[in-house]
Formats: sequence, structure tokens, C-alpha cells
Amino acid sequence: MRMPFHPVVAVGLTVASLVASLVPVHAQDSVESFSQITTPPVKGGKLTSFNPIITGEATPTNLRDITCEALLTKDGSPMQHGLTWRVFSPIPGADGKLPLLATSEGGTAGFQLVPGEYFVNVAFGRAGATKKLVVPDTGEVDKQVMVLDAGGIMLNAVSGSDVRIPPKELSFAVYAAEVREDGERNLVVDDVKPNSVVRLNAGTYHVVSDYGTVNAVIRADIQVEAGKLTRATIQHRAAKLTLKLVSEGGGEAIADTAWSILTSSGDTVSESVGAFPTVVLAEGSYIAVARNKNKIYQRDFTVQAGVNTDVEVLLDEKANDQKAAAEDVVD
Repeated sequence: MRMPFHPVVAVGLTVASLVASLVPVHAQDSVESFSQITTPPVKGGKLTSFNPIITGEATPTNLRDITCEALLTKDGSPMQHGLTWRVFSPIPGADGKLPLLATSEGGTAGFQLVPGEYFVNVAFGRAGATKKLVVPDTGEVDKQVMVLDAGGIMLNAVSGSDVRIPPKELSFAVYAAEVREDGERNLVVDDVKPNSVVRLNAGTYHVVSDYGTVNAVIRADIQVEAGKLTRATIQHRAAKLTLKLVSEGGGEAIADTAWSILTSSGDTVSESVGAFPTVVLAEGSYIAVARNKNKIYQRDFTVQAGVNTDVEVLLDEKANDQKAAAEDVVD
């Protein structure tokens, strides 16, 4: 079971901004020129494959040179690397798909095509653009300039106000902002690691961040602006806990213990076995149930955002009640 989401908090950015955010953003770096956050440059376009399926008859005399270049924004400079170009025939094949005629990787690309019609696609990460190309029999062929209107996001998260979360315990998924009739959203890219650049067409995207594997889930709508990289740090309302069954406070954890974590309403959110398993839980009230040698021990506890701590369950049930009551007073 996943815990309810927290109240809406709107936080402004320098250029791109979080809009209608369902969670607070802890920090926001200044937006950088996105063209600088890419892979090392490749000199020119590299033709990686060519398929002889064409829209007309090819002869040494009728091949036309086609130059294609892409811009991040309409006022930007031609991109020098990170692009994948694809040229398709407009006539579907037997499988109903448009045949792929040629591809090129790098920056500006050059193709030799017979006169006819084509579709040209350029991709930059998850961003892309497609246009129809008509190659004439005679006369000059204009350079094909395509505007990607793309930017990117670099995501991270903290627990509470500023507690660092290990990258291996975080993951992000990026969805389209629009909600379909069935109430779901189209997935754009899944399993995004912290501090990795996701290249996207400009627009609003719905980001889902998972901390751990139980119920620490945060959602936010993020605006991507063309030509810019937005660094967003999302604030999780959760904490990492270590469960221990002990004979006395601060004592050694007892091995071969089976654990269940329940919400205050009695729903099971986590189960594990071990002397001191760790679990990440969203902020809220829970019940820890420990089973050892056919006996059951339990205690109530509260999770506070960013407060990573041990949850000790004592063999003395009265002591558990007293410990829970004492923590309630402190809270």
C-alpha cells in the first residue's frame, strides 16, 4: 500500500519551473545551456547503415546530395554531436511499417538520395522531430534544417529537508503530462538514475520518484524549456529505518526474526526476515510486528521525514508500550 501524497507546494525556478507540483523541491541550481551537457563531440555525421529500398530508380547520375542539420532552438547553432538521423520511405512495407533507408549518427548528416519523397527523423535522446522531404529531379536542394525544440532535466532527491539519499536507493520515471481517458499517463522513460541527463522535447512532464521499494513515492510536474537543462531536487517525506528485536534497549538484535510493518489502519506494507532488516517508509504512523520462536511482539512507531533511525521491539511487551508512549510525548 502506498501512503497518501502530501499537500501541493509551488516552487519557482530560474528559467524552467516546477508547475502544479505535488511535492516541495528542496533546492534548484541555475539552469545551464543544455548543449554543454552532452556526450563528447563527434566530427561530422557518420553514416552507419544504408538500405537499398528507394522510391525511384538509382543511377550514378541521379543521386542528389542532401545535407541535414538540427538546432536545439530556432535561434541556436547547428548541433555537432549526440544526434541520430533516420531516413524512411513513405511507402509502407509488407509489415505496415515505413522502411528504414539510411541512418547517421553525430551532428550534421549527409545523404545521397534519388529524386522522390522521404520522411527524415532526427532524435536527441528522447527528443525528436520528423519532416517530409521532397528531393527534386533538377535544381538546387535546400539544406534540411530541423528544430528539435528540446531541453532536458537532471533529477535528484533528498529525505526531509536535506538528508542525502544514496543513488542506488532512488529511481525516477518520466511520464507525459496529459492524462488518458483511462486515467493513466504515457510513459516517456523509466528507471532514470539520479544526476543523469534526460533529453526531452520542451513541455511539461510528470515525474515519479521512488525512494526504496515500499511506499515512499513522490510526484511532481516539471517544465522543460528548449535549450536549457533544469536541475531539480525533490524532497521525499520519508526515512530509512532499521528493525531490531532486542531483549533490552540498545541490546543485540535477535536473529531469525520475521517482520511485518502495518499502517495504523492495519494494512501490511512490508515483510522481511532477518536480525536487522532496513526499510524505507513514508512519513506516518506504523506498527512493527516481530515473530520469533512462535512468539509475536509488536510496537507502534512514527516515521518522521529525514530522521533515519532504529526501531527496537522489546521482548517485554509492557516495555514496548512504554517506549511508544514516550516517543509520542517527544513528537
